[in-house]
Amino acid sequence: MRAFTRLSGIAAPLPRRNVNTDDIYPNLGGAAITDPEAMGPCAFGNWRWNADGSPRPDFILNQPPYDRAQILIAGANFGCGSAREQAAWCMNAIGLRCIIAPSFSDIFYGNCLKNGMLPVRLSEDATDALSAFVSDPANATLDVDLDARTVTRSDGCVAIFDISPRDRQRLLAGVDDIGATFAIMDRIHAFAADYHHRRPWLADERGAD
Repeated sequence: MRAFTRLSGIAAPLPRRNVNTDDIYPNLGGAAITDPEAMGPCAFGNWRWNADGSPRPDFILNQPPYDRAQILIAGANFGCGSAREQAAWCMNAIGLRCIIAPSFSDIFYGNCLKNGMLPVRLSEDATDALSAFVSDPANATLDVDLDARTVTRSDGCVAIFDISPRDRQRLLAGVDDIGATFAIMDRIHAFAADYHHRRPWLADERGAD
């Protein structure tokens, strides 16, 4: 998993509430895609593309400079709906590394963290102010600092966000659940050895199998 430390990039405003995982990752054409890096064209597919596959000029991620966005500013309850992890994969595939919203579905929030994306919760007023500010392309660049837990606008205005120490440290180190497990394998093996040492009859049962 890629580490997330600090990001300075274009932020695209998408102030829609209740954007669900079917909106983020529609199953275009009914074809299942299992390669996370190939999912980019599917991201917001029903909003980004016309029926003939041409880009819709009215959608924010098709408009410069937002077509190079690494940050998305969304409305409340972003990522609701199903638990499909493809919603996080396809956003990653188009270069989005940070999502700012007043609230997220719990599962989508966790899927972002597992895929090296930073979900930032700010108040609705703060999120609305950010969306309005970056709607001017001249103000579209934001700086997101995970170590300092800050979002800084180009005019110097700073918002501070909360994130659990555990999630923060894992993102800074680029460690997902599997990596965190491997990091404590010595403790896992020691626990297993002690467990079986104090229960020698388990070894006899395994031998009987």
